[in-house]
Amino acid sequence: MTQELRRSLGVFDAVVIGLGSMVGAGIFVALAPAAGAAGSGALLLLALGLAAVVAYCNAMASAALAARYPASGGTYVYGRERLGPFWGYLAGWGFVVGKTASCAAMALTVGTYVWPGHAHAVAVAAVVALTAVNYGGVQKSAWLTRAIVAVVLAVLAAVVVSSLTSSAADPARLGAGGAGGHGSGAGGVLQAAGLLFFAFAGYARIATLGEEVRDPARTIPRAVPLALGLALVVYLAVAVAVLSVLGAGDLGRATAPLADAVRAAGAQWLAPVVRVGAALAALGSLLALILGVSRTTLAMARDGHLPRTLAAVHPRFQVPHHAESAVGVVVAVVAATADVRGAIGFSSFGVLVYYAIANASAWTLSSRHRALADCGLAGCLALAFALPLSSVASGAAVLALGAAAYGVRQLRRRSPR
Repeated sequence: MTQELRRSLGVFDAVVIGLGSMVGAGIFVALAPAAGAAGSGALLLLALGLAAVVAYCNAMASAALAARYPASGGTYVYGRERLGPFWGYLAGWGFVVGKTASCAAMALTVGTYVWPGHAHAVAVAAVVALTAVNYGGVQKSAWLTRAIVAVVLAVLAAVVVSSLTSSAADPARLGAGGAGGHGSGAGGVLQAAGLLFFAFAGYARIATLGEEVRDPARTIPRAVPLALGLALVVYLAVAVAVLSVLGAGDLGRATAPLADAVRAAGAQWLAPVVRVGAALAALGSLLALILGVSRTTLAMARDGHLPRTLAAVHPRFQVPHHAESAVGVVVAVVAATADVRGAIGFSSFGVLVYYAIANASAWTLSSRHRALADCGLAGCLALAFALPLSSVASGAAVLALGAAAYGVRQLRRRSPR
């Protein structure tokens, strides 16, 4: 039985998978808490720009590394090859744990919009259904993601147009004070950027699928910045539109900010459409997240950091079916018990550590990569430790637990039998 995955994704499919990962998380989940942290429209937009800059540095690091090491696992592989086994392991551990929380958050977003009174049950059903889709092959996942992204972008365009053309839109709400408050300074901007980074991290799915991309040395460096740039344009348009009718204060308190925005704009008829779009966006994000987590699990299992049975590749569908099934089970359990907003900060901390290791790995490639790698590394660390204290504490504790497990495993391997 072959242990290699089938290379079937071109530039367009890779961009769609990355964009599908980002749009669901950024617009329907992270925007409201980020607005609450920033405190004003101007500072929220500044935080969005800062998160985009850090994400761009990370994207360039990931693209350079993925072209050099086109294998499943992303920064787990890069850290192992460039910095040593421990750093690769720590990156993989941070990614798997952080993105498992992201998967649960996306599943719960689906449940909240589809059937609020039974959100956890719907979330579990969504995880089971999308795990089955991924089991059928990455090309089927790419086709489904393509359809979801098209619908979600149409819904977001309707939100932007209805908000900006309404009589309720007020450009003053985009200012430093506006209707939303007085701002919260540099600390608030950093915390908001850290929360918004959760929304940009989806481009990593392109790198973690490196073993399934055709001509990775050409495809990945083109697909990563393209997906990131498209996501930034969408985020900026939606943020400006929603802020113009709600202001940062109401946006920060909203549980369904885009639905609240179209109601404030006088387009109540559009609110149910927004709910459907939110559910589809979260489904697209969840689909791509499960793909990424399962591929990193595959890579870690190949190296013995996770049970080796998780490295099995299906002989017909050419997918890591044991890893996908295991990830689906874990995410379903977390989705049955977790809280949506609580998962965002925890996920952001783990993923920022993951990208810090990616930037450190890229720094070792050549001198031309070092300026962006320095910027990305510093940005990741600053945003990670600007997150809410509970997120930093829980994230650091889980990373320490993973590091301790690695140390124990190494001691057992070295001890005489």
